[in-house]
Amino acid sequence: MARPRKCRRVCCMPERRSFGPLDGGCGQHAPVGMTVDEYETIRLIDLAGLSQEDCARFMGVARTTVQTIYNSAREKLAECLVRGRTLNIGGGSYVLCGSESCACGHCQRNRCRSAGEGA
Repeated sequence: MARPRKCRRVCCMPERRSFGPLDGGCGQHAPVGMTVDEYETIRLIDLAGLSQEDCARFMGVARTTVQTIYNSAREKLAECLVRGRTLNIGGGSYVLCGSESCACGHCQRNRCRSAGEGA
């Protein structure tokens, strides 16, 4: 039996959950789905400049898990940029952060959400 998936701590939900090409070519391919925890690794590592170790500590998972999530997120971003596909962000196993230590100003406490639940 597989080990249950651990909820990843996420600071805040994305302000925008759908992105696509402006030239109208987005209807040619199915949209790419990125989970909220994949979005969070991109935000923490690429935007906030955290290392994978620091990102893992913040999200409450192992560094190897963050590396896997991050690689998946980057592959999806590349697919959207290179092939002009729409990106939709939602789902995944995460819990919104209630910590005062992250100091982002966006944190809110919430229960764990699984892939089948709305955000």
